[in-house]
Amino acid sequence: MPPHATGRRHAQRLVAGGVPLAVIAALAATGPAAGAGDEGSVASKSRAAHVVHTATLGDIPLGAFSNTLLPGSVDNDRGVDLGGIGSDIYPAGRKGEFWTLTDRGHNGQIKVDGTKRRTFPVPGFDPAIVKIRVAGDTVRVLDAIPITTTSGRPVTGLSNQANRDEAPYSYDARTPLAFNPNGLDTEGIVRAADGSFWLADEYGPSLVHVSARGKVLTRYVPEGLRLTGADYPVVEALPSVLLHRKINRGFEGLAQLPAGDLVMAVQSPLSLPDTDAGEASRTTRLLRFSPKKKAVTAEYAYRFDPVNVVDPSEDDTSELKISSVVAVGGNRLLVEERTDKAARLHLVRLDRAANILGGPWDDDTTSPSLEQLDDPAGSGVPVLSKRLVVDLGTVKGVPGKIEGIARVDRDTLALINDNDFGMTDGEGAFDAQGRLVDSGIETSVIYVRLPRGI
Repeated sequence: MPPHATGRRHAQRLVAGGVPLAVIAALAATGPAAGAGDEGSVASKSRAAHVVHTATLGDIPLGAFSNTLLPGSVDNDRGVDLGGIGSDIYPAGRKGEFWTLTDRGHNGQIKVDGTKRRTFPVPGFDPAIVKIRVAGDTVRVLDAIPITTTSGRPVTGLSNQANRDEAPYSYDARTPLAFNPNGLDTEGIVRAADGSFWLADEYGPSLVHVSARGKVLTRYVPEGLRLTGADYPVVEALPSVLLHRKINRGFEGLAQLPAGDLVMAVQSPLSLPDTDAGEASRTTRLLRFSPKKKAVTAEYAYRFDPVNVVDPSEDDTSELKISSVVAVGGNRLLVEERTDKAARLHLVRLDRAANILGGPWDDDTTSPSLEQLDDPAGSGVPVLSKRLVVDLGTVKGVPGKIEGIARVDRDTLALINDNDFGMTDGEGAFDAQGRLVDSGIETSVIYVRLPRGI
């Protein structure tokens, strides 16, 4: 029997015996426990950005992980291991420790009769906040918090609304699944001073406030969304123009400014007035939210670089995304522009004079729309200025699909990739027995030293 299968059976026995999650996580700790913070052991002598440390998450069976948090939530994990925790990363206080976040769970697309269907192979999976430690060359799981409704049920990662979100299907795209208004596609995380968490969600898009133990306190959604049936409070407090978000491209990045305000990034340009305009546009939006006022207080236009500048191998503008925003003091942010293969980080300042909230660009009848402008600045739109900090596509040892970035110190960043739970698209994602054919891509935390501080 292969070692992976032996580990899976052992983990299942441990769960049945009531052993804590930390014991299950220890099964994945195959590297030396050299102590957290080894990223500082390599002196920086190069003037170029470079990787100083890499650590990898080992195999933790998804069923064992999920059922320890929420017993009986997953009846068949189809051979999938815990992954996807690279949706975001946020410092947890101690050196080498971070809060991370899964997205909605492993999902894919399969064509049936010429139409792509969105698959959810493990529909009982519940998004989770996962605390990790970098220990030597291993990423260790210290704690995990399931995201739950007011009554303690899993929110799940299932699509919310028919005719707005993709219809959910089984792993083989043959059996329809029910929509779930509680479902969250979580992509950004910060921790507030009181121990609660704020999460960014792609479906609404929405900003979600959860307790220290993961219970949804409030979900803030765009005006006019009319999301009904959720088992937690839903408040329409975001601009209605966000209803035009591209499918699977809602809020992706989330930052917490020193004074406590939050900044959410819309992953891609809005489909305004239509899909073609959104696909061709290079202008997306950042929003500032005050937890004290429980309201959006500012909105900013952000302009992507041309796609072949971000990724020389890519010529499709619609592949541009923002996946992470990181507060670096005052009103300054690092903004990650990326494709699935490359990424660049820019430093921006949220200038008060650049606030476009409540103006004509929030009116979806304005023509041309903000997204249709070839030169927004030339048309009088106060686009945020930016300065390139690092082109991660040129840094050896940085994997693709970096979705989470955290600041370790003034010249070191921690990156984490989204491995999509080892899943790929298409019918070949699962074997004849319905078990995952793993992509082999692992979840890693990578420390990058910059040539100058930020």
